[in-house]
Amino acid sequence: MINNRSLLIVGGLAAAAWLASNSLYVVDETERAVKLRFGEVIEENIQPGLHFKVPITQTVRKFDTRVLTLDTDPSRYLTLEQKAVIVDSYVKWQVVDPTRYYEATAGDELMAVRLIQPRVDESLRNEFGRLNLQQIIAERRDELMSGPTEDLNALLRDELGVAILDVRVKRIDLPEDVSAAVYDRMRSEREREAREWRAQGQEEAERIRANADRRRQVLLAQATERSETLRGEGDAEAAAVYAQAYQQDAEFFSFYRSLNAYRETFGGDGNMMVLEPSSDFFRYLGDPRGGGE
Repeated sequence: MINNRSLLIVGGLAAAAWLASNSLYVVDETERAVKLRFGEVIEENIQPGLHFKVPITQTVRKFDTRVLTLDTDPSRYLTLEQKAVIVDSYVKWQVVDPTRYYEATAGDELMAVRLIQPRVDESLRNEFGRLNLQQIIAERRDELMSGPTEDLNALLRDELGVAILDVRVKRIDLPEDVSAAVYDRMRSEREREAREWRAQGQEEAERIRANADRRRQVLLAQATERSETLRGEGDAEAAAVYAQAYQQDAEFFSFYRSLNAYRETFGGDGNMMVLEPSSDFFRYLGDPRGGGE
């Protein structure tokens, strides 16, 4: 009797343990779950915590709801002017609707990746196809990817129950044949800009030089006018002094002017003059009083 009772107790405990292990389940903080009965969803979006299910007839599928990364392979896209670019990108995505996600992928993450990747490729192909190469190079990548991110997020929420949080371009390269043409064009544009700047600089230099020459001419004219005015005033004053001296002693004034004439005439070497000895020029050489020989 004791052995049978012990066996019953052990069996009861084992059954209780089995029932508890198959009836209770825990959803982690990073997960969401759906409850199934024979493959049909009967409870959606089960939140983190301890939950109960009916053994055997009911099963639970848990899904990781953390932000996941899909690193795509580099792809070749054509721009608006039919030039090829090599784009390397990645996608940040997250499960937001566990029921739709389960129905679309059976809870298989690899299946979800295989469904997301072609949608991303198509969206990027359309985005790069509406822009020319200059716009792709000039635009910031955040702005470049905002449109595809919004479109993919709206599409895949409905189709797969996943949110596309971000589409990022890691690198944009040009094929070798396109790179050479682009670099040549960029070089030509820089040379054209350099010529324009040089032409503007030369124009500005000519303008400054013309202004400086004009001011120089004005200053020279003003200085010449001033010097002529001063010279005229000096000559007038000298003439007045000479006239006053002549009025005071005409003979002395004549003698003084003759001395200046002798000094200027005989001041140099090798001077020769042919004059009559009785000319007025030698008036004061023979007679200091100016009376003749």
